[in-house]
Parts: sequence; structure tokens; C-alpha cells
Amino acid sequence: MAIPSAHPSFQGRIGRTITESEPWFEEHPHAPPAAPNVVFVLLDDTGFAQFGCFGSDIDTPHVDALAANGVQFTNYHVAPLCSPTRASLLTGRAQHAVGMRSVANFQTGFPHQIGHITNHAATIAEVLGARGYATFGAGKWHLAPTQDCSAAGPFDQWPLGRGFHRFYGFLEGETDQFFPELVADNHPIDPPGRPEDGYHLSEDLVDQLLQMINNSKGVRPDRPFFAYLPFGATHAPHQAPPEYLAKYRSRYDEGWDVVRQRWYDRQLELGVIPPHTVLAPRNPGVKPWDELSLNEQKLACRLQEAFAAFLDHTDDQIGRFVAGLEHLGLLDDTIFIVMADNGASQEGGLFGVMHEFKFFNGLPESVDEVVEHLDDIGGPKSHTNYPWGWAQCGNSPFRWYKQNTHEGGVHVPMVVHWPAGIAADQRGTKRSQFVNVSDVTPTLYELLGVTPPESFRGMDQLPVTGSSFASVLANPGAPATNTLQYFENSGSRALVALLDDIWWKAVIRHVPGDDFDTEQWELFDLGADPSECNDLAGDQPERLTELIGLWWAEAERHGVLPLDDRGIGLFAAPLRENSPHPSSRRYLYRPPMSRIPSQASPSAGGRMFDLVARVSRQAGEDGVIWATGSAGAGVSAFVQNERLVVDYNAFADHTIVESSIEVPEGDCELSVRFRRTEGAGGIVELGVDGQPAGEAELPFMMRMISSLGASIGLDYGSTVSERYEGSFPFAGTLHEVEINLAARTAADIAATARAEMARQ
Repeated sequence: MAIPSAHPSFQGRIGRTITESEPWFEEHPHAPPAAPNVVFVLLDDTGFAQFGCFGSDIDTPHVDALAANGVQFTNYHVAPLCSPTRASLLTGRAQHAVGMRSVANFQTGFPHQIGHITNHAATIAEVLGARGYATFGAGKWHLAPTQDCSAAGPFDQWPLGRGFHRFYGFLEGETDQFFPELVADNHPIDPPGRPEDGYHLSEDLVDQLLQMINNSKGVRPDRPFFAYLPFGATHAPHQAPPEYLAKYRSRYDEGWDVVRQRWYDRQLELGVIPPHTVLAPRNPGVKPWDELSLNEQKLACRLQEAFAAFLDHTDDQIGRFVAGLEHLGLLDDTIFIVMADNGASQEGGLFGVMHEFKFFNGLPESVDEVVEHLDDIGGPKSHTNYPWGWAQCGNSPFRWYKQNTHEGGVHVPMVVHWPAGIAADQRGTKRSQFVNVSDVTPTLYELLGVTPPESFRGMDQLPVTGSSFASVLANPGAPATNTLQYFENSGSRALVALLDDIWWKAVIRHVPGDDFDTEQWELFDLGADPSECNDLAGDQPERLTELIGLWWAEAERHGVLPLDDRGIGLFAAPLRENSPHPSSRRYLYRPPMSRIPSQASPSAGGRMFDLVARVSRQAGEDGVIWATGSAGAGVSAFVQNERLVVDYNAFADHTIVESSIEVPEGDCELSVRFRRTEGAGGIVELGVDGQPAGEAELPFMMRMISSLGASIGLDYGSTVSERYEGSFPFAGTLHEVEINLAARTAADIAATARAEMARQ
């Protein structure tokens, strides 16, 4: 007699005794024996021309070698920002449809901007993991609501919640390459080294990812893997080891006009652009090189050198990763794809920036002063981004930049390497067929024989709308599979469509606040004019009207609407209960605690606020109570030599105040009050056990301090104050730190928005 099992999935037979029963063992899913491994290598803010094999003189021999032994895609397109591109890449669907029209830093209350990938769109990691693949990620995520990126979670949209078995990297839009804010799996960690030890994040990411693969293959050599390596490079800050910086000294002294022409000529020679392509004129705001002052040229050259060094160093890490796979005998049967997430960045402005956050505070840097510190550029003391002229050079031959829907923002490099799957006579060839980022994962599904699930973890799935280009990969003469593609970012729009054997593009660079219905579209024949230099809108108004109509139809189909060009207000952290930012504006922390990321920290920039710390200590027990920011800019409150000290570091201009009263032994309450005064200044007041203990005027009260968050009981990362070394943890007992913020002004919100957009 069979006895019913309490486990519905049990398929054996249970009798009264073992002799009357039949065991059944659940089989875990496993990929087919010949299933290849898959690697996505994603670079950040890397323009179409910046790899050597796409035209530049930057040394990228490892990517070049992958191209020489693989297939080089010269007509690959993405979204104009990082989070949307990543969402589309990992799901094979339109970024708006999956909830990521913009960056992960905010939600708008509409389905196209929920701050993460909807659970109705499984990622390729989830799909392959359910089919027996091991799934690993190392690098930048930026696909979880940034307020949820602290040690408090929630963790459901962190990488491990979206299909990755292991993850090592950072969750927000950017990080310092020498002092990164790292997480391993679901918990924050400290970097394993410091710059004086030779530490750099890109090297660390490759080390960690190779170890994950070694661990998996060493124990389970039968199981294929999916590895996702989204570097922080080449997003600002542009930082590289000293030997790489030295390598590029004086390389770009001829200026961006000469270098862009040279790169364009090389693109023609390499065949990565059609021979009739015109080099686009300088973008508005880009000056002719010879009109810059000598110091402006010196700064611009050094900033470009830092970028080149950063990319060169990143290429070497890709080479180390390739060598690691080769050492394991895995490279030949690994589909290895290298690509960029959007075009080169425009956030460096007209002249470039040494301290990016000075710009966000409305403090234009004096070029004549900055050139006194050129040797800091690219190192641990800098947070740099290069000027528009070099960014357009990186996007050669195109117009505009990241954030724009013109080709400079969305036309980027891609290389596919797969010796076991690419015929020998096709290795080293190019493909000029139109391909979009949403097409990559559907292509992988076809190559792997995977059918995307209609339901995943009980959730109905949105259709995979990307078009597989597997036929194009195999056959250079195959037609493009994607012939209708929309683009949109904060109101800037574009549509690429194949109509009557002509590749048309309608595009508009939207200015926030302009009327969506009356602003002027441009029209280009991309086959005849790949760099969008000959606007045909006036000559062919009927064709333009047709394309605009198609854009609106695609917008409805892919969930692009409503059009939303808001920016400033969306970045302000909303005050609400059951969130990191309570409506009371009161924050209470009790150590030990991990570092609190900036989007989950009290936003102290430009704010009047009170800090109260309750401590117990004996004589000589000094250390940091609370700190936010870094050596570039920040605030630190600490006890030193029996005194309460505040160091207000406004971009290396330190205002330091010490308490006039000694901090007593035993229990004690320490207070720091920040108040705004007339103009841009402020005042900081100290208190010890309720007694006034000193004050200092702040010549400038920063509205935006840093991309780095707050630390409780120590100074994490690069130290805010020069009065101590290392993290300087508090040696006594820090019971709690209470922070009460005043309401934010409109100017504070605007500064935050500018800073956060530049971090994407």
C-alpha cells in the first residue's frame, strides 16, 4: 500500500517499510554537455573610436587581439545612459519596458522608471542559472534602487537577487578606483588593499572573477558559466597606476583637432566606418585647439592622458582575464563579448575638471590654479573628467555625447570572440549590420538553444523583444535582423528604420522644458551620412513625419510614455517612513556599522544639521566619531588629544576647529552644529556635555560634498582630514550618533541632481 508523501514533487513510492518503497532523487537542471561559456565585458563611457581597433592610438592590444580573432561589430547601438543599457543587455528587452528609462537613482511612480529591472523580465543570469549554468558578476551593478544599496538592504534587486550566484563589485553609478565602496555577494566589505600597496579596482575585479570561475570549474568542470564583467572604467574618475600615466605623457600635446583627424583617418583605413563618412564638425562649445590658452591646453592634455592610461590599464586587465580562461583551457569554447554602455561622457564640461564636485557646487576651477597640481591627475587625490573636445574625439566621427540620442551617445564598439563557434575564415572580419543592445541576449539564447520562459518564479514574463543576430555573426552577407529601433533619454528621442532599402534616422536633442510637440526633429540617411551631418528634414518632410509616427508607435509598444524630462527634483531623496530617510529627518546610528552609501546617508551637503554623539572613553582614547566624503572633500568629527575636532574639508581648503573644553573621561555627549550664514558661508559650533566649546566660520559651505557616503566610528577610504592617518577608529565606546537635518533648499536639490547625473 502506497502512503501519500508530504512533498508534492516526490515521484517515488512510499510504503510502510523500505522494502515496500521506491526512492526518487530530484535532478538539478544541467546545461547540455557541449554548452559554451558566456562572458560579457562591459566598459563604461567608452566612445566608438577609443579602442585601438576602432581607430584610436590608445594601446588596447588585448581587445584588438579579440577583434582580430573574432568579429568586430561597427554598427552597434545602445541606450544613451548606463542603467538603461545594462537593463536592456541583461534582459533582451527595451529598457523602458523593464522599468529603467533612466538611472537607478530614483523612481517616478510610472512603470518605465521603477529604479530596477521589473521581476517580469528575467535576466540572462536568472535564465541560464535555471538551466544549470554557474553565474558570476564582478564590477558595476547600478540596477538596484540606490537607497537600497546599504547593508540594510533590501537585497532583492542586488545581483544575487537577480540570478547571480556570486558578485563582487559596487552597486552605484561610479566609485573611486583606489578607494572603492565594495560589496561581496550581499554584504559590504573593505577593499583588500590601498593605493600605496598597488591596489586598483580593475585588477581586483579580474582577480575575484577568475577565482569564482576557478572555484566552480575546479569542483564542477562539467558546469558552464556565465560571467559578467562590467568595469568601473572608463567612467570618471579617470584613475590609473603611475606607470600607465607616465606612458602617455605628452602623447596628446598636438590637441584634439589634430588627434581627432588622425583617429578618423585611421578609422577609414581600418574600415570601421564607410569610406564616404564625413568627420562631424566640432560640437557647440568645443573650441578650436589653438584658441585655448597654454594652461587650458596643459590641463586638457593631462586629463586626456589620464583617460588613455585608464583605458590602457583596463585593456591589460581584460588581457589577464583572457589569459586566465586560456590557462584553464576554456577560451576557445567561450562566447566572449566586449562592448561599451554608451558614448564618451560630456560631464567634464568645456575645460575638464580636476575636482568634479567643485563644478557641482558652482565653483568653477581656475585653470591657472589647477595646472599647479597636474601631477595629481589620474591618481588617488583626483576626481577628474576630461573636456568636451576629447570626449568628441573619443566619439569620432560622430556628433554629441553620452546622454544624447545622436550617434555620439548611442553608437559604440562591440567585439565578439568565439573560436569554437566562428568559422576560421570569418575571424578578423567586420559586421556593419545594425545591431542594438537589446539584441545581444536573444542572440545568446539562440546560440545556446534556450527558450526564454513565459513564467519565472511565478511571475508572468514580458516578451523578449530584441532580435537575434546569430545569422549575421555567422554570415557577413546576412541582412540585419533589427530594422526598427527607438531611442529615448529624458525627452531626447530617435528612431532608426529601414524603409525602401534606406536606413533612416529621425532624431531630436531635447532641451528640458522645451515643448515636445513643437521642437524640431532632424532627419538623416545613415547609409549616405553615417555621422549625421546632412539634415534632410527640410527636403523630405513626409519621410520625417512617417518616422515620427513610427517613433510614437514604438514608444507605446515598449512603454516609453509618458515622456519625462524632469531631472533636478527626481534626485532628491524622498522623505518617507519605512525608508532610509524618515520624514522626521532624524537619523540614529549605533556602531559597529558598515559604511553607508551616499544615497542612503543623511544628505549633509549645504544643510543645517545637528550631530550629537554619546561616548564613553578614558584618557587617550581618540578617534573618528563620524565622517563623510573623502580626501578630496568631506567633513570629519573626531576626538584627538582630548579635544573634539571638526575638519571641514572644502576641496582641500580645510577649516579646523578644536573644542576649548577637554573631552572628559567617562560618559560624555559631544555635539556639532552646522548653520548657514549670509551668502555661501556657514558656521560650525562645538559642544561638550551641553557647554559651548568653540566655533569657526566656514568660508564656503558645500552643497554637494562627495559621491562617497558616511562612516560611523571611523573614516572609511581616503581620509577626510590630514590630522590623522588611516581610518582612525574611535578607541573608546561610541554608543550612538544622532543626526537631525534641516529642510533642503531648491539650490541644494539642484546641486545634488547635477552631481548624480554625472555619476551615471
